[in-house]
Amino acid sequence: MNRKRGMRVGLALTAGLAVALAVPAQSAQAFQPVAPPDVLAAQAADQAVATSPALAKGADQVLLRASTTPGGAGLYYSAYQRTYRGLEVVGGDAVVVTDGKGVVRDTMTARTDNINLNVMPTLSKSAAEAVARSQLSKVEQMFSRKLVVLAGDSPVLAYAINVAGVSKENAPANLHVFVDAHNGAVLDVRNDVHEGTGNSFYNGNPVAIQTRNNGNGTFSTVDPTRPGISCGQVSNRQVFTGNDDNWGNGTGTSLETACVDVLYDVQHEWDMLRTFLGRNGINGQGRGFPAFVGLNQVNAFWNGRETQFGHSQDNRRQATPMDVVGHEFGHAIFQTTPGGAGSGNENGGLNESNGDIFGALTEAFANNPNDPPDFQVGEEVNLVGQGPIRFMYNPSLAGDPNCFSNQIPNTEVHAAAGPQNHMFYLLSQGSNANPASPTCNGSTVTGIGIRAAGQIYYNGLLRKTSGWNYRAARLATVQAARALFPNNSQQCRSTKAAWSAISVPASAGEPAC
Repeated sequence: MNRKRGMRVGLALTAGLAVALAVPAQSAQAFQPVAPPDVLAAQAADQAVATSPALAKGADQVLLRASTTPGGAGLYYSAYQRTYRGLEVVGGDAVVVTDGKGVVRDTMTARTDNINLNVMPTLSKSAAEAVARSQLSKVEQMFSRKLVVLAGDSPVLAYAINVAGVSKENAPANLHVFVDAHNGAVLDVRNDVHEGTGNSFYNGNPVAIQTRNNGNGTFSTVDPTRPGISCGQVSNRQVFTGNDDNWGNGTGTSLETACVDVLYDVQHEWDMLRTFLGRNGINGQGRGFPAFVGLNQVNAFWNGRETQFGHSQDNRRQATPMDVVGHEFGHAIFQTTPGGAGSGNENGGLNESNGDIFGALTEAFANNPNDPPDFQVGEEVNLVGQGPIRFMYNPSLAGDPNCFSNQIPNTEVHAAAGPQNHMFYLLSQGSNANPASPTCNGSTVTGIGIRAAGQIYYNGLLRKTSGWNYRAARLATVQAARALFPNNSQQCRSTKAAWSAISVPASAGEPAC
């Protein structure tokens, strides 16, 4: 009996030993560290690129992940650049939407025909450079020249050449010229210079701005907490320095005062991006771009690398109010979201509207009584003595279209901004707000507030590809609204209604709310 009992104990111990041997392996698996949500999202996006029929790649093509950006509702947006035999495919980009658990939610890709090219050029690089130079009246810099595949209905081997200087219209230009690598034809020209307008010394006196203590008894107009943000003079490319941390004199002709306004404005835009939208800096990766004042033009612009600000026509004010500064850095946001800046008047109009939207969001976030939030653009600068240059609630007041039509692709870009500006006002404030906003279909739109409207617009922007147009923007923002505000929300319904109210129809595949 004792022996049998001992055998039973021994068998129990043996079974126990077997369990004991198995448990560590199970425990190691159970307690294995879980990757952070952004890593899981990126891994899932890479897997989708490798296997999804929607992102099918032809022979000799590769999709390379360029960035993964967090959006709202726990979603992540991974941008991909297509290559063909090692060459960048311009217009072949894609976006994969995933969540923090590694589940793929959606995919978007810029449309291009099948690529089957010989990648050996017959045109010399120097000949292509000469063609690119001829697009400007004065060439000041040539930044890059490389072979690429220009995607589209008929993909072409091309030289992509970046030249900067003065346009034939005597305006600043930073051109990306695509030259056929066989016959020298100019296939496309994309200008990074996006122009705007504004005013100066508008934010009150004094205002708090972040500047750098250089540690040697001097200070400079460099933001120490927002990498890449600084303000200097166009003439010498230098930031301002001083022996104290007190800047400007509050006058419209002072360039140092203009830098006070620029820093105040862009610092509020940066904080708005983080607080309202969850974006990390202007470029989404924790960095911004420099600004320069003293441009000797009645103008302000973003050139693909920096912002520059001029003055009003009467030369009494610098072009640095909040909506103008917000607008120009808004171009930087558009360029550093998936799909880049794109090309064409319809895409350019959406880019200009994007600047106006970020200017309005920055004004709303700052809520400065010296420049109250509104939906006018450049209302204080009186740039050429005619008041605001654009009215988001009624673009026709400045002669711009309120409604989308098939004429928009042939409309000048600032005018082509009108319909999307109108949509954003309707979504944010509604058609019966003050001021009232007429709709193109006679409908009534319920506003959801500017913060929610900004979240929907921005998360739609994270789905952008290089072929961005009005119909794609509608689909993307409806998808974003449904993800951010599910369950047949007013936010989603108003997004659909706002686009319909400016005559942009629903596309195939648009989800219900």
